[in-house]
Amino acid sequence: MGLRDRFYTPQTAKAILSWRILLGAAVGIGMALVSIPVVASVGVAAAVYVGSVVSAMPKGMHRSRIDPFTLSEPWRQFVQGAQRADRNLRETVGGASDGPLKERLGTIVDKLTHGIDEAWMIAKRGDEIDHAVRRIDPTGLRSKLATLQRQGAEQPSDDVESAIASVESQLASAERLKEQSAQTAGKLRLTQTRLDELVARAAEVSVGTGDTDAYQHDVDDLVIELESLRLAVEETRRS
Repeated sequence: MGLRDRFYTPQTAKAILSWRILLGAAVGIGMALVSIPVVASVGVAAAVYVGSVVSAMPKGMHRSRIDPFTLSEPWRQFVQGAQRADRNLRETVGGASDGPLKERLGTIVDKLTHGIDEAWMIAKRGDEIDHAVRRIDPTGLRSKLATLQRQGAEQPSDDVESAIASVESQLASAERLKEQSAQTAGKLRLTQTRLDELVARAAEVSVGTGDTDAYQHDVDDLVIELESLRLAVEETRRS
């Protein structure tokens, strides 16, 4: 979060109206009692108060390092595409004429950078799901199931039936994970297309021939969609 975002939070509001007011007042009164000039006392008291409020504000979020080469396909491709779009967008905005429009576009680009972070986390989770499928090894399980089914047909027993049920349960888990992966990849692929579209439209907006309000609205929508998708795939950890 930037300084402005960190300021407009419930945590900061509580800090502003907390015991810190009394702390600042006590410092000012204490300095006045030892014959420090009033102006200096007020200044120091205000500095103490502001400093204590700032220290209580939420800390800026640390961006995790994005490394697409730690991912398998198609997740690596998605992240690389998002990074490429981010670079192109920043180059477009950086080449715009200085002024209010460029400053506003800079704010929009920063918002979209948050969306890139969301895409990275979605891709990481998708990659984890694919790794989970590979660990289950559906191919090996199907071979094992076929062997157990032949054995069950030749020599039926409760143990064989239990083993068959266990393998079928594992295969069902693998299929559910594969479905989650496919759905996530499809949605992330769609957001990539929309991101590329936003990069293309940025050129029009940067020279004043595009609708800046509509552009910002579309960026906000994409970021919200990525946030929702990230929350959805994170929920699979608990399902």
